Amino acid sequence: MHKIIQTSLAIGLALVTVSTADELKVTDVEAQYAAKSDINASKELKQSINFGLANTTGNTKTLNLNGKYDASFTTVGYANEALKVAFDASAYMTKNDGIKDNEEYTANVGLEQYITDGWLGYAAVNWLRNTFQNYDNKIAIGIGLGKEVYNDGQHSLKLKLGTAYNYQDFSDAQATRKFGSLNEYAEYNNQLNDVSKLYVKVGAMENFKDFSNDYEVAGVIGFNFAVAQSISVSLEEEIRYDNFPATGFKKTDTKSIVRVGYNF
Repeated sequence: MHKIIQTSLAIGLALVTVSTADELKVTDVEAQYAAKSDINASKELKQSINFGLANTTGNTKTLNLNGKYDASFTTVGYANEALKVAFDASAYMTKNDGIKDNEEYTANVGLEQYITDGWLGYAAVNWLRNTFQNYDNKIAIGIGLGKEVYNDGQHSLKLKLGTAYNYQDFSDAQATRKFGSLNEYAEYNNQLNDVSKLYVKVGAMENFKDFSNDYEVAGVIGFNFAVAQSISVSLEEEIRYDNFPATGFKKTDTKSIVRVGYNF
């Protein structure tokens, strides 16, 4: 019951924020190209809310408030090994002179099953709606394998490789696209000291039917440091490249983010 109350309060706060802020969003590269696992999940429900500023260029040029809600927990899965369950959702809308000029909604659900010796299996469902990028619905359902290939306590490197079924429903008259893809994800972390961390995340997707032309890549470099027991500050820079965007849209988008996170 306590978990349910916590979750309800967090979702309620997020909904209130949607109605009062101009933008509510923070990007998660891992959630887009593999199963989301960047939250420190445990047997107890872990949640976080983040708020800050985001500057975007490319298909949209905005400077607005941003935020995100995350939740995760670990339970017992296959062969009594740990099974991580994670969820995040974001939404934003911006207006200039009373005219809506940007709007996006996302939701990501991920399962990550520990296997042995650092190996894991994952499954994920990702959804996006952004009519300003010509997507009524952009859905990816993926499965794959991953491994933490290096971790000396300060530096760590995690890799994931999988496949996904993609469904893209456009806002204009373009025909709906359905295709399979190869997905890759890599993450490097450097624990600079007890309170600060540098991280680099890169994800990619290639259409099985047209590897050389229909692909997208996203990369994020960020710096996070704790300012209190449950509060942290992050600086994040993202670049996203889609070599086969919806007709009439740019291939490259960037985003600069400054945010404050509260974990509970």
